[in-house]
Amino acid sequence: MVANELEKVGLPTALVTALTPTAMMMGVRRIIPGVSIMHPLGNPGLSAKKEKELRRKIVTKAIESLKAEVDEPTVFYWKQ
Repeated sequence: MVANELEKVGLPTALVTALTPTAMMMGVRRIIPGVSIMHPLGNPGLSAKKEKELRRKIVTKAIESLKAEVDEPTVFYWKQ
């Protein structure tokens, strides 16, 4: 997995995915749960304004997770 290889060379990474259990099995260190498999960073059923808010929450959590020191797979949840 690309995230693991980047971590090995010292680049912190955060993976946004709807497949959280798979990411944990693969050993990804920073996991941010996505909305769905087809739309991990959004929900096309929302209004444009609401979807922008949703995307901002997910991306903000991903950026915050990069600051965390982790040695094992860790899930960073965002609030809906």
